[in-house]
Amino acid sequence: MTTFQAPKGTYDLIPPRSATFLAVRDAISTPLRNSGYGYVETPGFENVELFARGVGESTDIVSKEMYAFETKGGDRLALRPEGTASVLRAALEANLHKAGNLPVKLWYSGSYYRYEKPQAGRYRHFSQVGAEAIGTEDPALDAELIILADQAYRSLGLRNFRILLNSLGDRECRPVYREALQGFLRDLDLDEDTRRRVEINPLRVLDDKRSEVQKQLVGAPQLRDYLCDACKAYHEEVRALLTTAGVAFEDDVKLVRGLDYYTRTTFEFVHDGLGSQSAVGGGGRYDGLSEMIGGPALPSVGWALGVDRTVLALEAEGIALEIPSTTGVYAVPLGEEARRVLFGVVTELRRAGVAADFSYGGKGLKGAMKNANRSGAPYALVAGERDLAEGVVQLKNMESGEQQAVPLETVVSELRAKFA
Repeated sequence: MTTFQAPKGTYDLIPPRSATFLAVRDAISTPLRNSGYGYVETPGFENVELFARGVGESTDIVSKEMYAFETKGGDRLALRPEGTASVLRAALEANLHKAGNLPVKLWYSGSYYRYEKPQAGRYRHFSQVGAEAIGTEDPALDAELIILADQAYRSLGLRNFRILLNSLGDRECRPVYREALQGFLRDLDLDEDTRRRVEINPLRVLDDKRSEVQKQLVGAPQLRDYLCDACKAYHEEVRALLTTAGVAFEDDVKLVRGLDYYTRTTFEFVHDGLGSQSAVGGGGRYDGLSEMIGGPALPSVGWALGVDRTVLALEAEGIALEIPSTTGVYAVPLGEEARRVLFGVVTELRRAGVAADFSYGGKGLKGAMKNANRSGAPYALVAGERDLAEGVVQLKNMESGEQQAVPLETVVSELRAKFA
C-alpha cells in the first residue's frame, strides 16, 4: 500500500501548531485592518510575463525559482512567487486607482511558491501576509508601513529583530550609480552568470550571499553617495518619521533586496536567531512597477512578512502564544436518549454563538471525559437517564471540578451568559 507524503520543500499545517500560524496571520493583519487597508485575494497562478516584467528577468526568482507551465490551451502561467505584482495587477484590472481615493491600501494573505533548495526557514511553498499602498508618493506612507510591521511583531512578543533601511534612488540618480558600479564590478573575478548580471542589473550583485563575491565588493561605490537631492530629502524624511515614532532602525547601504522593481525606500526585518535565513520580512517603494506591467504611473510602497519565518522567530525566542481553546462546552451523553437530547443542546449552543463539541462514537464516561479534557473546553455537559428524568443536565467546571445540576430548559441561556 502506497503512503503519500507532502512534496519536498513543503509542509502541512495541522493542529495544534496550525493555531499558531493563524494567530500570527491575525496579529500581522490587525494593524493593517485598523489603518484603512482592505483585503484582496488573487489567483495562485498568473501570466508568466507579469512576473518577468515586474520582478525582473535577471532575478533568481524568475530565472531559476519560478514554477512555470503551459496550459492545454497554450497559455504560459506561473505559480505566484511573490504577492506585489499580482496585487497591483488586480488593482489595475479593477480600476481601483480611478475611484479617486488614493492611495489604494490593500492587504493580503496567501501561499507562494519558489523552487529553492529546502532548508530551515526556506520552503518551496511558504506563507506570507503583505500590504500595498498604491498610487501616492509620500514618505509618511513608507514610514507607516514600517511602523505597522514593527507593531505587529511587537504585539506577538518578538523583541530580537532588527529593521535594516536603505534608499535605492530613482530614475534620475540610479543610472549614474549603475554606471559607476558596473565599472567597478567589471574588474572583479566573477563567474559567467554573475558577469551577465553585472550588465543586466548590477545592484543584484551586491545582494550576492557568497563569501567569495562579498570579499571582492569591499570598496564598491555606495549608492548613498550618488543619491539626488530629492531622494536624499525623501529618505531623510522617512528616517525622521520612524525616529519620531520610536521605531529603531539600522542604515544598511548594501541592502538592495532581490526584486528589480524597488526604488527609493527599501527595508528588511531580520531576526538574529534564525541563522542564514534571517530575513523574516521586507519591502520597499516601487514607483515604476505599474508602468512595467502596462499601467499608468502609480508610485507605490509595500511589504510582505513571512508567516513561516515569524513562527520560527517566535520559537527562537521561546515565545509560546496564548491560543484560546476553540471549544467552550463539551457534551458527554450517557445512553441513547441522552445522546439525542444533548446533541440538540449542542446544536442550540452553536446557533447561540457558543463553541460546542460532542462525544461521538458512543464512548463510556471515562473515555468521553478524557476527550473533554483534551478539547480544552472550560465546561462539560454530562447527562444520563436519571438526569433527563429529573429534567436536568450536569454542568461541570473543568478547571475547578465543581459540578451542578442545571435545568435542561435553561442550560443554553446560562451557558451563553457565561461566554458573553
